[in-house]
Amino acid sequence: MDEAARQSEWQQWLADHAPRFLLFARQQARSEADAQDLVQEAVVEAAQRWGDGTPPAPALVLATIRRRAIDQARRDDRRAGRERAASEPTPECWFDSGPEERERARLIQDAMSRLPDMYREVITLKVWGELTFAEIAATLDIPANTAASRYRYGLEALRKMTKEVLA
Repeated sequence: MDEAARQSEWQQWLADHAPRFLLFARQQARSEADAQDLVQEAVVEAAQRWGDGTPPAPALVLATIRRRAIDQARRDDRRAGRERAASEPTPECWFDSGPEERERARLIQDAMSRLPDMYREVITLKVWGELTFAEIAATLDIPANTAASRYRYGLEALRKMTKEVLA
């Protein structure tokens, strides 16, 4: 495969998958900049690992994002002297929507942020990452049935949290 064809294949692959990578990284990272760094590092690692071709499944890049996010959080937590900002900036909206949908998106984002991590990860990977339960299981290193159960329980929790507000 010549260099131009390889580059074109990677550009198309990134165009297809980059939004879901960034969305998942936003769930894992503490800031937008960290999320972007995680995506970049994971894609570079995938490019090095797969050489001439693109990764066979986006789940492999998502697993790398998750692993790197965990490592980064551990590093940050060990830095006792790290200066923390007095007030946390408002997180970027997870949804791309028009002005008429901003309030609804904010309510859903708030409900998602209150979910336990195990449910939020699975819902994000399933809905926005468009992964199967088998791919989610591989990404999170859990059984597929556990991924399906977490998805079901997470959706039920979201329904309860948003029932009165969105009804």
